[in-house]
Amino acid sequence: MDRVTDASPHGFPELPEYAERVLTVAETIPPGRVMTYGDVAEWLGEGGPRQVGRVMAVYGGAVPWWRVVRADGVLLPGRELVALDHYRAEGTPLREAGAASEGHVPRIAMARARWDGVPRGDGVSHGDGLRG
Repeated sequence: MDRVTDASPHGFPELPEYAERVLTVAETIPPGRVMTYGDVAEWLGEGGPRQVGRVMAVYGGAVPWWRVVRADGVLLPGRELVALDHYRAEGTPLREAGAASEGHVPRIAMARARWDGVPRGDGVSHGDGLRG
């Protein structure tokens, strides 16, 4: 599915410039890595976690939405199983849920999965984290 960047023949409105920038960041995140909503906003130098979350909710279906996540590593409510399939296919580090966890759905292991937005010359994306 293509993103809408101009008034399309299908009658969809033009994609806002900020949304385009957020979606471009989402497309840049390597498989197996994630950025938080706040990381994306910080990387762009504009907006905040809520603005990024809104863009992803409205326009994110055309990009790897599962790579933009909550800071606590909890999977997107209502899309947990779909996201989990993507994470497992991409080798995203997960923390298995304990038996007491509701639904026993794993979380993302943020310390290992978080991407800092900087491609490395060694061909490997390192998850140093944007916010230390």
